[in-house]
Amino acid sequence: MATSDKGAVVEEIKQRFENSNAAVVTAYTGLTVAQLKELRRSLGENAQYRVTKNTLTKIAANEAGVSGLDEFFKGSTAVAFVTGDPVNVAKGLRDFSKENPALVIKGGVLDGKALNAAEIVKLADLEPREVLLAKLAGGMKASMAKAAATFEAPLTKFVRTADALRNKVEQGGAGAPAAAESAE
Repeated sequence: MATSDKGAVVEEIKQRFENSNAAVVTAYTGLTVAQLKELRRSLGENAQYRVTKNTLTKIAANEAGVSGLDEFFKGSTAVAFVTGDPVNVAKGLRDFSKENPALVIKGGVLDGKALNAAEIVKLADLEPREVLLAKLAGGMKASMAKAAATFEAPLTKFVRTADALRNKVEQGGAGAPAAAESAE
């Protein structure tokens, strides 16, 4: 590969690192072209899976300000550059590696923090962002409903007590107004 071509590749990979909110480094030795195609399809539009040269990727990552990945750039290397939900991509890679043991997750980076393979698997075990947000919203709604019920309870109790007292007076029960009338 000519030096000018290498510079262009480094610049392209650098741009991918800068435009991604996460990247997962994998080893792919033993996967067929058809399996790689299937993997790319399974990751969807949230990630671009690219086979890379270790030296050029290491240079691009350092130029992009991504640190902690150098140890993963050994052997066959491919990087999934994530632009969407990193949880979905981590799940896709984890599930694919279960079916195809030739795919090995080496590690990655999420929002500038280096992650090892075990942390990527933990990330894959999380629920999707939308589910977590829905649970948070449900919890907040429940808290607000509980607060509203707490504020409403004394007023409701007062109204019920006043209504019971009114009913008692209307039925001629003993009470302060009846006692006042009999004194006259």
